[in-house]
Amino acid sequence: MYLRMSDPRQECSTEIQEKIIRAYAEKNDIEIVRTYADEGKSGVVATGRHSFQKLIADVENKEADLNFSLLLVYDVSRWGRFQRTDESAHYEHICRLAGLEVHYVAEQFTNDGSPISELVKTVKRTMAAEYSRELSSKVFNGQCHHVERGFRQGGPAGFGLRRMLIDENRNPKGQLDIGEHKSITTDRVILVPGPEEEIEIVNWIYRMFVDEGWNENQIAADLNRREILTDFERPWTRASVHQIVTNEKYIGTNVFNRRSFKLKEKRVNNPEDEWIKKENAFEAIIKPSYFYFAQGIIRERNRKYSNEEMLDKLRILHERQGWLSGILIDENEDMPSSSAYASRFGSLIEAYKMIGYTPSRDIRYIEINRHIRRLHPDIAEGVIHRIEDMGGHVYREVTSDLIVVNEEVKVSIVISRCHQTKAGRNRWKVRLDTGLEPDITIIVRMDPANEHPLDYYILPAIDIEDPKLRLADNNGLALDCYRFEELEDFFSLTRRITIQEAA
Repeated sequence: MYLRMSDPRQECSTEIQEKIIRAYAEKNDIEIVRTYADEGKSGVVATGRHSFQKLIADVENKEADLNFSLLLVYDVSRWGRFQRTDESAHYEHICRLAGLEVHYVAEQFTNDGSPISELVKTVKRTMAAEYSRELSSKVFNGQCHHVERGFRQGGPAGFGLRRMLIDENRNPKGQLDIGEHKSITTDRVILVPGPEEEIEIVNWIYRMFVDEGWNENQIAADLNRREILTDFERPWTRASVHQIVTNEKYIGTNVFNRRSFKLKEKRVNNPEDEWIKKENAFEAIIKPSYFYFAQGIIRERNRKYSNEEMLDKLRILHERQGWLSGILIDENEDMPSSSAYASRFGSLIEAYKMIGYTPSRDIRYIEINRHIRRLHPDIAEGVIHRIEDMGGHVYREVTSDLIVVNEEVKVSIVISRCHQTKAGRNRWKVRLDTGLEPDITIIVRMDPANEHPLDYYILPAIDIEDPKLRLADNNGLALDCYRFEELEDFFSLTRRITIQEAA
């Protein structure tokens, strides 16, 4: 039997599903020999539903001990609320090809392949998908309503600010530490000014950026030289400084829906006209004039250049340095990024050719390796940040560089550069740090240009047989069941939840 629930509080828990399925089995003289269960897992996608993926893999691989001919599921929605009904049908079809019938024990139709049952099943699948869409829309509208009332919707407060818990009458109840969340439904969260020394540093950052013309790297270097840490007690980076000089919360504006991740679809950056804003929601800790001056500087820096303007800047940089690389381009604040050149001209190499510069292959190889080495701490920092945001406790071991989560799980991050064969096919060679004995390894596959992460493989140590992997674009379900486009499913595993103890 297969069991699933997305929320432990929902009425149709796995215990109730199992009880009804076992009653059905007993009535029909069916022996249940194996159980697959996904608890606290959304049915919108198969990603993250490890038991479901294991079920499908077992069926496809025809395991030697696969000694069952029926699969019992409570109803169509427990199988999944897939937004594309043919995806739900696809997984059921895989079972049928292996001689495995699927019975939905709580449905009023018999899943016998007849035209009526297929029609009813399609309607049920559509209804299951529509339920998730409607729920997503209701949740989003509710979040927008709370933002317009000035309440904070998730995420860390940020350096110089703190999260304040208030009751339904807006009476303060106390500050929330990093990782803490409200436990009463009617409570809300707002932002309040943090310690004076942090507020002063935020204002210093804006003065340096606006009045002195410092860029984010220079500001981060000075803060690190003075051994000032971020709100997560880590060294400053260009990204952490940039976040401060671009976020409107520092002038008291509540902003929501910058990015969205609805119904487990691909995470997207939304256009500014879709953002939800509430001005004067919080107490400002910097002058609005400084913030708007900073935005003007950033807009000018990021303005859309013509092709000739971009190539002129590239020529000037080449004449000044004598060589070019993506890292060198990115370190210059007064010109577009290397990814902008690659997007505009097809690749960095093509942009180089247009100004008469031909880099040697060795320089390109060194450049990629240097870029990957610089990317590793940024990815690790992002992982740590999100785990802490989920309420987990995390730190990095100095000697091994492993990430230790909740004093329980050791995580290794391995970045794999993309190679192309003579036939033009993409390949990734991965060497795992098995000697460090991590519990989970996150493989970051780079895109063909080796500029940005393409996807992620999350491999538990128990399933790693060979420390050397050679990956292609498609690697079969045995490996690709561990592939994710985002790391949100991994982060959700680190969330700390309160378990009620029976008296």
